[in-house]
Amino acid sequence: MTIETGLLGAHLREHEVSPQAARHLEEAGYGTLWLDASPPADLALVQRLLDATTRLTVATSVVNVWSADPLTVAASYHRIEAAHPGRFLLGVGIGHRETDTDYAAPYDTLVSYLDVLNDAGIPADRIVLAALGPRMLRLARDRAAGTVPCMVPPAHTRGARAILGADRVLLPGHFVVLDADPERARATARSGPPGQALRVANYAANLRRLGYTDHDLAGTGSDALIDALTAHGDAATVAAGLTAHLDAGADHVGVYPLGADPIATLRGVAEAFLGAHTPPGG
Repeated sequence: MTIETGLLGAHLREHEVSPQAARHLEEAGYGTLWLDASPPADLALVQRLLDATTRLTVATSVVNVWSADPLTVAASYHRIEAAHPGRFLLGVGIGHRETDTDYAAPYDTLVSYLDVLNDAGIPADRIVLAALGPRMLRLARDRAAGTVPCMVPPAHTRGARAILGADRVLLPGHFVVLDADPERARATARSGPPGQALRVANYAANLRRLGYTDHDLAGTGSDALIDALTAHGDAATVAAGLTAHLDAGADHVGVYPLGADPIATLRGVAEAFLGAHTPPGG
């Protein structure tokens, strides 16, 4: 893939991000800013974030096939690529039956969506898929640059790399709470996606494939599951948790900040993580 994602990415939703925040994250050393939660097909915010920065890659995590018309997405891609060559990565996902009323035949629907994007001139190496299970991971290997999975521990990253092979990108996201009190940090995680999304069928099935039990998935999750999905502690401890994905075969790890001040969390994580991964004199 020709786009540079860097080792570290930041995941933010529309209400959490602004052009100024994007500049702060670029200055902090993030390689990619992931725009989460089904951005609209016009990708207008993506372009504003790129306009405000100079090196940062901006990516979607992810465009939802049920709500984003593929021809509109393709036109947006070409508009953005013309303005900011090589700085936009299109993440595409199939969504969830719990939230997408038209959800049906997910694999075939995603294949058809990719066909439209490819026919409209978007190169496969500029697309990543939100793939969790083996079949979707093989699709990401065969039809895209790789995958951007979320709600996954490092054990999933290891298995995903085995399916993708060495020449596809693996860009998992991981939740983070900067709080040295374990019980308080777990409570923060349980009030956010790590605890609240366990009833989503796609995520639950994937976690069961990894060996988590009904006990782990009950309610807002066992301590073991919450700890696997969420790096918490001081910045150095969190950085070590994120590094586990790299050790398992990831090319990059994206940070989902949890807590009251996501930008401050992202800046604190970047300082510790990039400090640990910068060669002496680098």
